[in-house]
Amino acid sequence: MAKKQTFGDKVRKQREAGKSMAKLVIAEKKANGQYSFKQKIVHVDDVQAELKAARN
Repeated sequence: MAKKQTFGDKVRKQREAGKSMAKLVIAEKKANGQYSFKQKIVHVDDVQAELKAARN
């Protein structure tokens, strides 16, 4: 008989949690005219709040 694999459920839960995240790339203009980029990973529910905070 085969042993039941328990790690499959853990991997599936991690994948589902990862799909509820969003990656934001925020551009900022430096004093010398060049742009710098910052990456941030946030929960999908917090995307609008992060974008609003980045505009200020």
